[in-house]
Amino acid sequence: MKFIVSSTLLLKNLQAINGVINSSNTLPILDDFLFELKDEELTITSSDLETTMSVTIKPDKTDETGSMAIPAKILVDTLKTFADIPVSFTMSEETLLIEISAGEGKYKLSGHKGEEYPRTPMLEGTTSIELPSSVLANAINKTLFATGNDELRLVLSGIFCELTPEDVTFVATDAHKLVKYKRTDVRSTDSASFILPKKPMNLLKNIVAAQDIQVKIEYNPTNAFFSFGNINLVCRLIDGKYPNYNAVIPTENPNHMVIDRIALLTSIRRVSIFASQSTHQVRFKLSGKELVLSAEDIDFSNEAKERLTCTYEGDDMEIGFNSKFLLEMLNNIESDEIKLEMSAPNRAGILLPLNNENKDEDILMLVMPVMLNK
Repeated sequence: MKFIVSSTLLLKNLQAINGVINSSNTLPILDDFLFELKDEELTITSSDLETTMSVTIKPDKTDETGSMAIPAKILVDTLKTFADIPVSFTMSEETLLIEISAGEGKYKLSGHKGEEYPRTPMLEGTTSIELPSSVLANAINKTLFATGNDELRLVLSGIFCELTPEDVTFVATDAHKLVKYKRTDVRSTDSASFILPKKPMNLLKNIVAAQDIQVKIEYNPTNAFFSFGNINLVCRLIDGKYPNYNAVIPTENPNHMVIDRIALLTSIRRVSIFASQSTHQVRFKLSGKELVLSAEDIDFSNEAKERLTCTYEGDDMEIGFNSKFLLEMLNNIESDEIKLEMSAPNRAGILLPLNNENKDEDILMLVMPVMLNK
């Protein structure tokens, strides 16, 4: 099995799928890429058994067909050192030796048998939906940060995807914060819902954000398959029932604050430096057209206070929030001004963009309050 390919083209495509490979694997072959040469096309696959990702490229020259697993780290590290030059690969499926020639250099390493590499799951009985890559990238970016890390509550570690004939909704929560991202410009013929795991979504968002193409999603009760351009990704869905997220979103919120997003973001960033490093608590004191932000760390006698101008309607109020959660949310809203809706100091606050320019996009962020120190 022989082929010649541009080092830059090969490296770019390997880096797109390299993130699937775990740093420590139980099966040594999972440290490899699977190279398959067929019909003058080279398909390269990486897998961690839960997620499988593949790219297909056309080498400049091919000879014979075959398949072989090549150690990923040594290959990527080597390709990174080359300028954009043709690289020649010669692989022997009998001896499992791989010879790489580039410029004046020759390199040898040993691989594994291609047939020992885990097979990509074949999806049966699937339903499909197509959506623009920009919509998928936005949906993942806006929700991924709110997913949980609790291994005992696996359903909260992924993004809940709800498809209906009216819209598509993506939801993420870790029980302290929640993001609901809805698109009315994407619809599904059938109603369905599933939970997408965090790792493949992280890999996807980086790749689809850089492209302007349609992404096809096929799914059945156990797996989801994403295909776009020359890339395919198959991932196992998280099994379980997602909590009723609508039940935790308060609908009666008589207290409304409208404020400049960047002003609030920078102010929280400064004030939170002086907050307790265990609770990250920042206190909001609202009255009239004024918001007073304050934080303190009693153990070190640290204290900070800032006044901001805002538009506020409602009763005078003091409420505490985890500054880390608020900063993540404010960083993921693109509106110049934001609206914070509240009902009581012990009830969740709702963060909304004001005058969202995209009429097809509906985003709501919820953050639970923290108990104020008296």
